[in-house]
Amino acid sequence: MESPEPTRIMVAVNESSLKGYPHPSISSRSAFIWTIEKIVQTNVTGFKLLFLHAQVPDEDCFDDMDSIYASPQDFNDMNEKDKIRGIHLLEYFVGRCHEIGISCEAWVKKGDPKEVICSEVKRIQPDLLVVGSRGLGPFQRVFVGTVSEFCVKHAECPVITIKRKVDDVPQDPVDD
Repeated sequence: MESPEPTRIMVAVNESSLKGYPHPSISSRSAFIWTIEKIVQTNVTGFKLLFLHAQVPDEDCFDDMDSIYASPQDFNDMNEKDKIRGIHLLEYFVGRCHEIGISCEAWVKKGDPKEVICSEVKRIQPDLLVVGSRGLGPFQRVFVGTVSEFCVKHAECPVITIKRKVDDVPQDPVDD
C-alpha cells in the first residue's frame, strides 16, 4: 500500500523589523514553532512545509545610493542583494526542518505580502496556510493593516493565524 501524500502546510514568513535580515520576525518564528509543536509533532513524514517569504520592494530600491546616478547594473546588483537576503531568512526555517527531519520547500516572491501570499496559495494549493499575527489592537491595525486578516478573508484554503506570546511582544507592538 502506498503511503498517502503528506499534508502540505504553507507558512508565510518575514524578516524582523527590529533586527532585519536574516532574522525571522517574532510572528514568523511563533507560527513555525506552533506548526511544529501542535500539528506536525512527531509525524515528520506526514507533512511538508512550504515557506514563502513575500519580500516588500523598497520604495526606490536604494539604501545609501542616490537613484539619480544609478545604472542598470546598480539595479541588478540591488535585486540580487535583496534576493540573497531573502534566501538567508529562509535558511533559518529550512535549517530547522532539516534538523527535525521534515520535508520542506522555500522561495521568495516580491510584492505586497497579502497579495503575494494569496496568489501563491492559489498557485500552490496547500492544504493549510499558517501566518503569524502581531495581535495589534484596532487603533494600530488602522495604520498598519494586517496581512493575517486579509489572508483569512481571501486565501483559497484554511488559514490559521498564530499570535505572538505576551512575553515576545516588543516595547512597540508594531515592531516584530
